[in-house]
Amino acid sequence: MIYLDNSATTRQYDEVTKIMLRYMEEDFGNPSSLYQLGVDAEKALKKARRQMEQAIGAGEGKIFFTSGGTEADNMAVLGAVRSLKRSGNKIITSKVEHPAVLECFKRLEREGLDVVYIGVDRKCRLDREALESAIDDKTILVSLMHVNNESGTLMPLEEAKAIMKRKKAPGVLHCDAVQSFGKMKAPTCADMISISGHKLHGPKGTGALFIKKGLNIPALMEGGGQEEGKRSGTQNVPAIVGMGLAAQMAYDTLGEDMERMEVLRDKLCQGLLSEVGDIVINSPEQAGILPGQCCPSLLNVTFLGTRGEVLLHTLEQDGIYVSTGSACSSNKKGQSHVLKAMGLKDKEIEGTLRFSLGKLNTESEMEMTVNKTAEAVKMFRRLGSFR
Repeated sequence: MIYLDNSATTRQYDEVTKIMLRYMEEDFGNPSSLYQLGVDAEKALKKARRQMEQAIGAGEGKIFFTSGGTEADNMAVLGAVRSLKRSGNKIITSKVEHPAVLECFKRLEREGLDVVYIGVDRKCRLDREALESAIDDKTILVSLMHVNNESGTLMPLEEAKAIMKRKKAPGVLHCDAVQSFGKMKAPTCADMISISGHKLHGPKGTGALFIKKGLNIPALMEGGGQEEGKRSGTQNVPAIVGMGLAAQMAYDTLGEDMERMEVLRDKLCQGLLSEVGDIVINSPEQAGILPGQCCPSLLNVTFLGTRGEVLLHTLEQDGIYVSTGSACSSNKKGQSHVLKAMGLKDKEIEGTLRFSLGKLNTESEMEMTVNKTAEAVKMFRRLGSFR
């Protein structure tokens, strides 16, 4: 099997599974209990929190555990607005955010807030002039993802924060780092950072929100007061411990993993350009860590004159797993809002595949993927000519 849909989810590390089993079978106490079994569970939570905070490296602040990136995004966006609504009425995001952010903004727009959606260009690079114009002294929230989950484009977070300071915006900067955490360094300029465990070889159903020191947002869920009252509910200790270990493993090898994935991405990209005609690379050509560049783990390609869904299932027959876009919206009707915002035409969107790499991929897998993709595209175009 060649798995190239790591932006959707990742294979859980064996080490993560092993440690999770320990906290299911042996150290299974409730971390709020006073006896030793509970105390041991609480210690495990504290260790996982330290591992996450070390891996995020965004300065003084704290990790609050959630059920995933979606809850973390909701907690950040809705919490920030509730906390700062007396300071202003404007909130800003991009047109290419994850639905976990966009749907929150649509809800707040219906509630009467002044919402601005910033557009992007053909490579999903944010319109910086529009961002500069939109931020003012009434802006209470700017929410931008670190890495776009379909194109791989990095957003100008530091520039956004600088504009907020210069224009004396009373608000905060939230970053959805679900696609970047574990693949590159987290943005230190953000006041809140959303994370998901299953994107970095941790368990599904885990996530976290990093909140910088001095920022207080109200709880999204009320109850027993866990997570310092920010997120009530008994913590999922086995899964949190697993996510903490996965974050630590990502942190330990971050630099070499980035270099390796950049080599693999370049090999895949150049191979497709060489072996398959009439394709368009939708991701920024240059991989890197600067705004407007591309995360080394992601490559979005349009194969003109084809249908991405057919290519996907053809590759699946060869044991190669890719996607046509975000897994979070793949079961919904309609086309990718990200690719539409980038200006792709309907037929171009229809023929698009996303290849997302992970730590476990190899160069030989890139060669096989290029060969099998070229065969699939040529076969589809040949058959299509008889219709």
